[in-house]
Amino acid sequence: MQKETVKFVNSNLFEGMPSISALIKGIEAQKNDRKILKILFDADKLRTKQGEFNFLQKKSKELDFFIETVSREEIDRITVGNTHGGIVAECTDRNLPMLSEVDILPNGVYFILEGVEDPYNFGYAIRSLYAAGVDGLILGARNWMGAAGVVARSSAGTSELMRLFTCEATEAIDLFHKRGYSVICAGIRDSESLFDTDLKKPLLVILGGEKRGISRNILNLADRIVRIDYGSSFGGSLSTSAAAAVFAFEILRANR
Repeated sequence: MQKETVKFVNSNLFEGMPSISALIKGIEAQKNDRKILKILFDADKLRTKQGEFNFLQKKSKELDFFIETVSREEIDRITVGNTHGGIVAECTDRNLPMLSEVDILPNGVYFILEGVEDPYNFGYAIRSLYAAGVDGLILGARNWMGAAGVVARSSAGTSELMRLFTCEATEAIDLFHKRGYSVICAGIRDSESLFDTDLKKPLLVILGGEKRGISRNILNLADRIVRIDYGSSFGGSLSTSAAAAVFAFEILRANR
């Protein structure tokens, strides 16, 4: 099996210190319940990465996982990327709580990403949402967290720090409406400009993938349909990750 295929199978293999550090922070902050089973550390890097090794040894006692020194070849054999730096963590699955079972913040900003077809794009979007201070991301039953290692790498580890919940979009819209949230969807038809929209919290924002967009039944439930105006005559659509960054930081600006 080629590595391009394996990357979706070895879903809980976290590559590189940035992803592993974020994972540890997420566990300690109780933002996720994933557990580290074992960390593989390149034996040839013990001298040059003594600080990272000492840090992981300390955390291994606190979080109850093993550290094993192995060859670079062993790590290369099981990893997908080329940026692991000789450090890899084998982890358990992460259980995502149902949105209906948690407390929604009274004045927050939450996002739904619908129909994203690539785990890298998904991870890039999470990175922007987390950086902009979004309070949570709601995912459907089918989502890219099955490829958690890939998503962690592309999100610079923020996928393990972001609060994630599961809920179908129609039910989520109903739950947020009942809590006084405005619901906005990204779209073109019958839309208003993002730059003219009232973006005061609390807000639920729904973004679709570049190919399929947002389903009509979801658009019909939104309070407003909002578009990103371009600065040139570009007839295409932004990637989901780019659109997420624009929306999230415009909301951050509006609520300063």
